[in-house]
Amino acid sequence: MVPFAGWSLPLHYGQGHLQSHLHTRRHCSLFDVSHMLQTLVYGRDRIRFMESLVVGDIAELKPGQGTLTLLTNEKGGITDDLIVTNTSEDHLYVVSNAACADKDLAILRDRAAQLQAKGRDVHLEVSDNALLALQGSPSMARVLQAGLSDDLAKLSFMNSISTTVFGVPGCRVTRCGYTGEDGVEISVPAAQAVELAEQLLGVPDVWLAGLAARDSLRLEAGLCLYGNDIDETVTPAEAGLMWTLGKRRRVAMDFPGAAVIMAQVKEKPRRRRVGLTSGLALFTSPYPHIPGTVTSGCPSPCLGKNIAMGYVEAAHSRAGTELTVEVRKKQHPAVITKMPFVPTQYYMAK
Repeated sequence: MVPFAGWSLPLHYGQGHLQSHLHTRRHCSLFDVSHMLQTLVYGRDRIRFMESLVVGDIAELKPGQGTLTLLTNEKGGITDDLIVTNTSEDHLYVVSNAACADKDLAILRDRAAQLQAKGRDVHLEVSDNALLALQGSPSMARVLQAGLSDDLAKLSFMNSISTTVFGVPGCRVTRCGYTGEDGVEISVPAAQAVELAEQLLGVPDVWLAGLAARDSLRLEAGLCLYGNDIDETVTPAEAGLMWTLGKRRRVAMDFPGAAVIMAQVKEKPRRRRVGLTSGLALFTSPYPHIPGTVTSGCPSPCLGKNIAMGYVEAAHSRAGTELTVEVRKKQHPAVITKMPFVPTQYYMAK
């Protein structure tokens, strides 16, 4: 167990990190991610409220559809990355990082108060639900379908339903996750979380997995870890996350930091986030976002080689570029590599 954002979380369970990582890719694993902040946004002006804070096109989301988006600051920096879902009910469902929970909640509440003072209809509710992530392309759908009356085959990546799961009512199942595999996150009433987890773990294919596997899986999938690969000093253009900006939002430029971000798009950023492979394990720099530094790195259990993410000068960011990396005051070759390192398995319903 290790401390993380005020929580005590499992680094790994009995099987160990390597076995847990590979089991998730080959079968499926259950992650307890209840430390994530879950917020419900109500009111007629909930979309206007959300779009005043994030870069995504929330208004275009269909009922039940969600999107990964970014909270930005006035300098164009990334305050957090989060998932916003336009539920089929009367609210938005927002999941954000535990390490950013206090600042995110302060920002949300402050903006809600500003709009309420102008007569807008918006209010927030922090959910006390637990959050369980069942991840793994070969087995997840079969395991979960056994406990659902809904047809999981109709639920595409980044879509969400409110349903009963293995007899536990009031659950929200969202087809997403941070492993690169087909998976779901299940928001479940806290009092029934252990009951549901035990039901899922009753299937031999399902193992418990902890933070170590979660980190190596997301790195193989080329996904950012907030605080390492992105933070308030990094813009979406530098981080390779411009795909999160809705087309309408780019034109309207009505989100925090829009002028800075769109100027970078036009003029090109001076640094870019890239993938790296090396013969030697690369570790995070104490100065993570200076061009020429590593922000995340580990041996890839699936590829059998060392992978990393980092920032380089934009002129040297093309895939295939050979670099020299200093590790323990020794020079080692590395190559800029396209991400994801391991192909993703996200499910799109036909």
